[in-house]
Amino acid sequence: MSRQQRSIAKGVVAGLIGGIVATAVKNAVGRAYPPRKASESDPAALVTRQVGRLELTVRQKKIAKKTMHYGFGAAAGAAYGAAAELYPAATSKQGASFGMALIALNQDNILPSIGLAEKKSQTKREHTSELISFVAYGIVTETVRRIVRRMIA
Repeated sequence: MSRQQRSIAKGVVAGLIGGIVATAVKNAVGRAYPPRKASESDPAALVTRQVGRLELTVRQKKIAKKTMHYGFGAAAGAAYGAAAELYPAATSKQGASFGMALIALNQDNILPSIGLAEKKSQTKREHTSELISFVAYGIVTETVRRIVRRMIA
């Protein structure tokens, strides 16, 4: 892409769409190869318990969990789309690098710092499942971002 063709706004839109589609794929990977036992709590479940310190119904918890997942996925995709416009090397490895960077930030730094996860060692299953799902998220985000970006050129 030449400098004159770059558009942060178009990159954000393309990345946002890519992030939403990729979140659906990441969730499907998580269902196929779950990172933890059903009885164990995940960060999204913690958020649904802490929303305004209100007791949520089961339906509200499901909605809050999906909203959180898709909100984070869309926001990360939008940021990635903007970064891809300004720094095309951000798309290296067809988006897999993005997924790996995101898991490092998410699991090791962001979630523990805002109290949604403990900084703890993961089981091999958790680590493998999370890595696979985040790499899939990155690859799908990049694939969809690239397609959408060409469509809105």
